[in-house]
Amino acid sequence: MADYDLAIIGGGLNGVSLARDAAGRGLRVILIEQGDLGGAASSATSRLVHGDLAALERRSLLRVRRALTERDVWLTTAPHLVRPVRFAIPAHANERPQWQLRAGLWLYDHLAKRSRLPTAATLDVTHHPIGDALKRPFGTAFEYSDCVVDDSRLVVLTALDAAERGADIRTGARCIRADCDRIWRLAIIDRGHRRIVTSHALANATGAWSVSTAETVLRQPPPRVAARQVSQIVVPRLFDTDAVYVFQNPDGRLIFAQPYEREFTLIGTVAHPFSGDPAVVAMPAADVSYLCKAANRYFRSDIQPVDVVRTISGANMMLLKGDDGRQMETVVSLDTARGRAPLLTLCGGDVTTARRRAEQAVSRLARVCPMSPCWTAAAPLPGGDFAWERFEDLVDDARDRWRFLGEAEARRLVGAYGTRVAEILGDARSRADLGQAFGAQLTEAEVRYLMSREWARFADDVLWRRSKLGLSLGATERDALAAFMAAAGARSAPRVPDGDGDSPARAVELQSIGG
Repeated sequence: MADYDLAIIGGGLNGVSLARDAAGRGLRVILIEQGDLGGAASSATSRLVHGDLAALERRSLLRVRRALTERDVWLTTAPHLVRPVRFAIPAHANERPQWQLRAGLWLYDHLAKRSRLPTAATLDVTHHPIGDALKRPFGTAFEYSDCVVDDSRLVVLTALDAAERGADIRTGARCIRADCDRIWRLAIIDRGHRRIVTSHALANATGAWSVSTAETVLRQPPPRVAARQVSQIVVPRLFDTDAVYVFQNPDGRLIFAQPYEREFTLIGTVAHPFSGDPAVVAMPAADVSYLCKAANRYFRSDIQPVDVVRTISGANMMLLKGDDGRQMETVVSLDTARGRAPLLTLCGGDVTTARRRAEQAVSRLARVCPMSPCWTAAAPLPGGDFAWERFEDLVDDARDRWRFLGEAEARRLVGAYGTRVAEILGDARSRADLGQAFGAQLTEAEVRYLMSREWARFADDVLWRRSKLGLSLGATERDALAAFMAAAGARSAPRVPDGDGDSPARAVELQSIGG
């Protein structure tokens, strides 16, 4: 008998979503990630949970409707991470006519029939706060509802839910070889040891590494895919509203400018073909200039490349179909060659449809791995067991219980951990009870929680994925955090419930390298 029913290589959003779905259906799951969870493209998304207006223009009505349905699912299951906001499209005389925008947003609202979000409206921005940051020629804007998400925390909390349902999540572990017969036999280097695991099925969810993993690790024909780089810039805060601006560009792209970590603005995206090492994705200077120029068509504040405090880039894969090389956004395939263990390949796709994508992918394994029915559409992620309309109430409750919290700090903690804030703050009566302070509201208590429960191993894991506090910490503070985590790391390991018995990982053969 194999150690696991499903082994997953890759800890991005696709990989952890597979792990969560499969573990909740009763499968024995192991996920292997060579770096950190969400360490690549899954932490470089547009942070939008939406129906995609661009797809509406392409008349992909069914796709938009499915995405809007998933948007409402996320609002129910992850109300701390997924927040409804108003999006504003300033009407530009040289771009889409106003009647077209108005009709498109009317259709957008009606494709989301059961949504509880406000419908679209027309604004006179000369008498509205949304117009304060805009250049004077813009007198009209069209406002509609969608959502934004903390993408990297969505990955981590999905993995946490998978672990609490029995999945074995292994970060800092690399699969170096996978042999396929009636079962898969995987050789893994895990924290300096060589580990052998067996599984009835294997999933390649390595994203931009899908081709190299197929060729060098699985020794299987790779999927026909093309890489695409997606990039954004972070600049100092440009406006005071909570709205997201949607700007029309002459080349037909829609550029989004959204509030980012209170003191900053995120502007993006720009995408183009990518070749090279997906571990090193650098944003070209031309893309930085492009986004600055796009924003300068609308904002009063002049943005130059020198104002950019951070660039965010990731490489995604898209499937090539047909002889004409048409690009599709998602690869979901199952290879069940006669007499051989199944190989599931999943890469590409957006944040909005990740849950549904994983659900459909795991369902394909039902004929080889008996499992319980689909379940993720109604189950909240850790900390998300409240209605999204109550978010502000949770912030107030946190400030009432922990009097030393300021409003911004309470909002950040509730937005990251939801109802699980108490697991970090406990019975603390003062800030001193939370241990060492690293700056920007980050305390020893939070760092220890992230190390013991959320697989954080290095300072960057905390500063750029479990949070975005790296934007606010100086070099000395970052060094202090790194030193603390290095000292504490030898004594910390992710702690998750063992369920009904020992994790299958405890029965796995453990050898020294070369043994």
